Amino acid sequence: MGFLKSFFREVKYYPSAIVGVLVIVALLILSLYAVIKIPYSEAIELWRGTGETWYHNPKTAPPAWINYFRSRKLPTTIVLDSRKGGPDIERSEKPLGQGKQIDLTFTFDYQADDFPSDLVMYFYVTGNGKQPFATGEWTMPDGRTVRLGNFAISHRYSFRFTQEKDLSRRLKRMLKRELPVEVGLFVDPAALPKDREAQVDIKTLPPLKGKYTVHVTVTTFDPETDVQAELIVYGKVYGLAGTDHLRRDLMVGLLWGTPVAIAFGLISSLVIGLATMIIAAVGVWYGGVVDETIQRITEINLVLPFLPILLMVGIFISRSLLTIMLVTIALSIFGSGIKSYRAMFLQLRESPYIEAARAYGAGDGRIIFLYLIPRILPMLIPGFVSAIPSFVFLEASLAVLGIGDPVLPTWGKIIQDAQANAALYKGLYYWILEPSVLLIVTGLGFSLLGFALDRIFNPRLRQE
Repeated sequence: MGFLKSFFREVKYYPSAIVGVLVIVALLILSLYAVIKIPYSEAIELWRGTGETWYHNPKTAPPAWINYFRSRKLPTTIVLDSRKGGPDIERSEKPLGQGKQIDLTFTFDYQADDFPSDLVMYFYVTGNGKQPFATGEWTMPDGRTVRLGNFAISHRYSFRFTQEKDLSRRLKRMLKRELPVEVGLFVDPAALPKDREAQVDIKTLPPLKGKYTVHVTVTTFDPETDVQAELIVYGKVYGLAGTDHLRRDLMVGLLWGTPVAIAFGLISSLVIGLATMIIAAVGVWYGGVVDETIQRITEINLVLPFLPILLMVGIFISRSLLTIMLVTIALSIFGSGIKSYRAMFLQLRESPYIEAARAYGAGDGRIIFLYLIPRILPMLIPGFVSAIPSFVFLEASLAVLGIGDPVLPTWGKIIQDAQANAALYKGLYYWILEPSVLLIVTGLGFSLLGFALDRIFNPRLRQE
C-alpha cells in the first residue's frame, strides 16, 4: 500500500501521466461496455452480416452526426414493416374467388434535403400454394402517381425499385427526362429545367418534401396463403460510425476492436517482459553454458526476419489471433531486452546483499525470484506500458496486410476493408479515420503514461 501511495503521489506531478491514465481508463470502459453490450456471438453474427436487421443498413453511409455540420441534410433510413404494424401502415384483406386480395399501404413523411440511396420492398409469403400476384403504385405529396409494376411473389421476394427498367421508363415519360429511379420518385418537378435537353446536376436538385404513399395490392390463389411486406427507403447516413460496403455497422467493429487491441497488447507485452526478465536473470545467475546458450539463441533470434515470419505463419498455418499472438511472443522473448536485463543483473549479482543471501544458504530459485528480479522489477513497468502500443499497431498492421483474424472485427480489419474498397478514392474518409484515430489515441495514452513512469521509476530522469 505504501508503494501505491508513493506512486500516485508522484504521478500527480506529471500531467502527461494523468492524460495517459484517463485515456487508458476510457479505453478499458469502452472495452467492458463492448463485451457486455454486444456479446461475442452476437458481435460475430453482426460482423458476418447475418443479423436479423442487418439488411436495414445502407451501404457505405457516413455517420449520422455529420448532418449537424451540413446545410443540405442527408436522409436517414426509413423502415416500414407490416409484420410489426404501426400508424403509417394499413393492411386489409378480403375474399376473392378461391383466394383473397390483400391491400398494403405504407405512408412516410420525407423531409431530407437529398435523395435516398436505394429503395427496396421485401415480401414474405407463407403457404405452399401458387405464387401470389402483386401490383403496386407510388403516390407523391403533390398527388402524382406512378405504377410500380406487376410481378409474381415468391416466399422471399425483393422488389428493388432502382433495378426496375419499366419503372425507369415510366418515370422518364412523366418527368420528360431520364433520371435515376431513386431521384425520379422524389424529385420536385418544379425544380427541373423546362428545356428537356438541358443538363441536370442531380446534386443540386431538391427532393419534394411531404408524405409519400406506396400502395400494393396482392392477389392470392388459395385462402391459406398470407403475404406481408416491408418497405425500406435507404438513407445516406447511419448511426454513430457509419457503415461499410457490406452494410455492416462500423460501430460494432470499433467497439469490439477495442478489447481485442487492448488484450493483444497487454498480454503480449506482459508475457514478453516477464519471460525476458526471468530468462536473463537465470542466465546471469547460473552463467557458463546456460548464459552462453541464452546469448547465442538471442543473437540468432535478433537476425531473424520478424514480420516475414509472421506473414508466413498467417498465410500457411493460421490467421487466428491467438496463433499470431503466440508466435509474436515466441519470437520476441529472446529479443534485445535480454541484453539490457543481463547488464543490470550482472551488476546486482555482485551486490553485498546477494553475497549475504548466499552466505545464509538461500537457494538459487529464492535468490533469482526474491532478490534479483524484484530489484529491477520497477524498471520493467515503464517498458511494459510503453511496449503495449507497438503490439497494438502490430496486430493492426497484420490485419491491414490481410493476415488479420478472419472472424474477429478489429480496427486493422476495418482499415484493410476500406483500403480494398478504395474508401479514400470514393471520399469515404470516415471509414479509415475512425479506426486510425482510435489507434493513435491508444498509442498516445500508453506512451504518455510510459514516459511518465520512466521518469518516476528512474531517478536519473526525474525533473528537479
